[in-house]
Amino acid sequence: MYNLDLINALFATVSENLKGINKIGIAFSGGIDSTLLAMICKNMGIDTTLFTVGFPHSNDIEFSKSISQKIKINHKILEIDKDDFAIVSKKIKKEISCNNPSHIENCIAFNYIAKLASKNGTPFVLTANGFDELFCGYNNFRYIFDKGSDTINATIESKILKELELIDEIKQIAIRYHISILQPFLSKGFISVAMMFPIYAKIISNDDLLRKHIIRKIALAFDIPSEVIIRRKKALQYGSLIHRYYKKID
Repeated sequence: MYNLDLINALFATVSENLKGINKIGIAFSGGIDSTLLAMICKNMGIDTTLFTVGFPHSNDIEFSKSISQKIKINHKILEIDKDDFAIVSKKIKKEISCNNPSHIENCIAFNYIAKLASKNGTPFVLTANGFDELFCGYNNFRYIFDKGSDTINATIESKILKELELIDEIKQIAIRYHISILQPFLSKGFISVAMMFPIYAKIISNDDLLRKHIIRKIALAFDIPSEVIIRRKKALQYGSLIHRYYKKID
């Protein structure tokens, strides 16, 4: 029952966000969140292109190449140049007036995603942001597991607020390329549905290295490759190597 309710909510929120839009891009790492979003859009018959950015030979680029071929969706890649990265990073840090390194690194990544989308004539880009917050995807949910459901739910709500702040910053960057960033899993309606699911459907112990269990179960219904379903969380800035190179110039 839980699975069907969530599948219906996933399709509903994507459909609601794409009213009148039939051509989209997806910020794609090959991880379970972006792959599930890609398969939902494919099942809805939406003209979809996957966009991946990262430094040459980064994990995201190599893994996303393999997965995009398996799920048979058009895929575009932008490999980041080190010299350009230094210039772009300093510019973005000034523009968004933010001291949070994680937010800056995400904005840098989406600068390149928006650039790639613009080059490919795709004005709307979807992200799977929200899954990690709503379904306990982050590793630090393990450390608070023993504190109980109330603490976990309060942490989810706090993380959602921070994610909404980040999305506003990302939109500020993307609009320079005339790209609109859409986040179907951060809509009020979807958040309210996700918060109804019990904690044990999301995380089962403080030793739970996978988490997001209901999302992984649903992925099976979409014929998502098994290596995606069992892959551990790797944040965008790490999988793309943006974090590594940003630390060198910060």
